[in-house]
Amino acid sequence: MATDYDTPRKTDEELHEESLEELKARRADAQSGQVDIDEEDAAENLELPGADLSGEELTVRVVPKQSDEFTCSRCFLVHHITQLARGEGPKSVCKDCE
Repeated sequence: MATDYDTPRKTDEELHEESLEELKARRADAQSGQVDIDEEDAAENLELPGADLSGEELTVRVVPKQSDEFTCSRCFLVHHITQLARGEGPKSVCKDCE
């Protein structure tokens, strides 16, 4: 359960003033069958009709690394030589990883 730390705290007097009926009502509300549903989780698990892509194949043309490109030794991405921060060969590091 989330706690709002910005709400004003109750004093000892206010805590003693709460009636037993109020506390029972709160307990009943807390134990009710209502469940908070996170909309993002519900959207991720939502399957649309006709959206079965299990039989689909993805074809991608792979282009070999060009002479003006290098592979960063930290992020393992292929960058243009203008992104080279330091190093040479297998110790090359891109500007993003430096």
